[in-house]
Amino acid sequence: MAASRISSILRADPLRWHLLGVVEALNLPDCWIGAGFVRNAVWDHLHQRSIAPPDADVDVIWYDPHRAEAAEDRKFEAHLQALEPSIIWSVKNQARMHGRNGDAPYASATDAMRYWPETATAVAARRRGSDGCDIAAPFGLDDLLDLVLRPTSRFRVEKRTIYEDRIRTKGWFSSWPLLTRAEG
Repeated sequence: MAASRISSILRADPLRWHLLGVVEALNLPDCWIGAGFVRNAVWDHLHQRSIAPPDADVDVIWYDPHRAEAAEDRKFEAHLQALEPSIIWSVKNQARMHGRNGDAPYASATDAMRYWPETATAVAARRRGSDGCDIAAPFGLDDLLDLVLRPTSRFRVEKRTIYEDRIRTKGWFSSWPLLTRAEG
């Protein structure tokens, strides 16, 4: 039910739905668009306003341990940039991102999302054909749909300053005043 609600929100936004299709056409394994792309659309919808276009980079995550070189990501970013030059694309194969983040190796793109800073940000979507849409959410969708900003486990204590800096610099509470903050 919650996943279909998010799929409907994304499907109703022509730009996001189109971008999901552009990324689907890459045919990358375990490939999703996540983070602010989904979160911000849902928060705009829940604030009963028009969904704003992506205002930062569009985070494309995928997983293939056999193609984990950063050059692969740059190649796909360049391809996406040629197709949609108005979008700032960020493509990251999650098979190598554990090293940068100081984590154990990830088993999949969804597994990697368990290490993202906020539960409401750890949500991704991928398009399947003309009308299908899958939603990945390792922490579930309640916080996103209930407008709750909550740190994931590593960002409660160990990486708390990163979490607090994100709240301060991104201005989420001024942009979406119905948000509430939960600590655990």
